[in-house]
Amino acid sequence: MRTPTRLKVAYAAIAALDTLLAGSSRPAAHRLRHLTKPLLLPVLGAALATDPRAEASPLRPTTLAAQCAGWGGDVLLLRHGDRAFAAGATSFGVGHLAYLTGFGSHRDRRTPLAHGGAARAIATLWAVSGPVVAMVAARRNGRLGATVLGYSALLSTTAIASTHLDPALPRDARMLTAAGGLLFLASDTVLGARTFLLPEPSQRLESVVMATYTGAQLLLAEGAARAGRR
Repeated sequence: MRTPTRLKVAYAAIAALDTLLAGSSRPAAHRLRHLTKPLLLPVLGAALATDPRAEASPLRPTTLAAQCAGWGGDVLLLRHGDRAFAAGATSFGVGHLAYLTGFGSHRDRRTPLAHGGAARAIATLWAVSGPVVAMVAARRNGRLGATVLGYSALLSTTAIASTHLDPALPRDARMLTAAGGLLFLASDTVLGARTFLLPEPSQRLESVVMATYTGAQLLLAEGAARAGRR
């Protein structure tokens, strides 16, 4: 078994454990997450960095940069409170800017970004839900509202861009990247609902957030690795 494969297996194992811990309300489980969650993206990033398929990938540099920013968001969101949430969202926002840089540089230039059913569906979802969640967040903390609105718009744009890559890239790379972008959107949609809309959310929803989030990061990394094949 090659090093990148071992690292991806390790990532999957850590992700499964962290997902299980995330759904527990026990203080000991939360303490253990201070060990598991910060390991996720360094291990996944090492897998991408050492993957020989990714050596010629145009998406590898920006994906690695996004993973670094995502690691900061993971660590910051281990803390509770509005300031920690805003800081974590900001760090993830930097990660989405990195993803967008890669996707935008290698987009399908023959059709507009907003072309297609997926793009319209995502834009509609944001228009309906983004301002509502931001307004609820602003009632709790005025500064948090702007952060949530900006982050949700950036996340939605990343999801749209992930479905609009250059057809010259390998088809499986494009499909995996699109699946990763959409799953990331699903994960943060659940997180936003859990944090701001549900009065007494089940702790198990945090497991849903982590399962979809870690899956999204894996799909995006695998898409980036396969984009190097010709």
